[in-house]
Amino acid sequence: MSVTPVDPTQPYDPDNIFAKILRGEIPSTRVYEDEWAVAFEDIAAVAPIHVLVVPRGAYVSWDDFSQNAPAQEVAGYVKAIGNVARQLGLVEDGYRLINNIGPNGGQIVPHLHVHLLGGRTMGPMLTGQ
Repeated sequence: MSVTPVDPTQPYDPDNIFAKILRGEIPSTRVYEDEWAVAFEDIAAVAPIHVLVVPRGAYVSWDDFSQNAPAQEVAGYVKAIGNVARQLGLVEDGYRLINNIGPNGGQIVPHLHVHLLGGRTMGPMLTGQ
């Protein structure tokens, strides 16, 4: 499968895969949802617990979101991420949040999302690649 890196300066594409998941056009295994966000299992999990937390709003990246979302939406999304971690029982042992932005960050879906990983020791932050 070929993946094209996301240019985070481009306009939001309402036909991206996460927009389709949010609209229910593509099935997902949802583990959490509220008025601000939806969390669902990653189909390419790299940890025992690997969910994606996606805001309901149309934002390409964290940069787009932090610049353009109203404060209430930012707060709601950040709280949703914490709610997911607590609901999944990850707080005591710890977990990792990852957000990729743009080509150098490894972003391949043009919709803001946070990877929430847990259920094992994560190891070093980056490898020497």
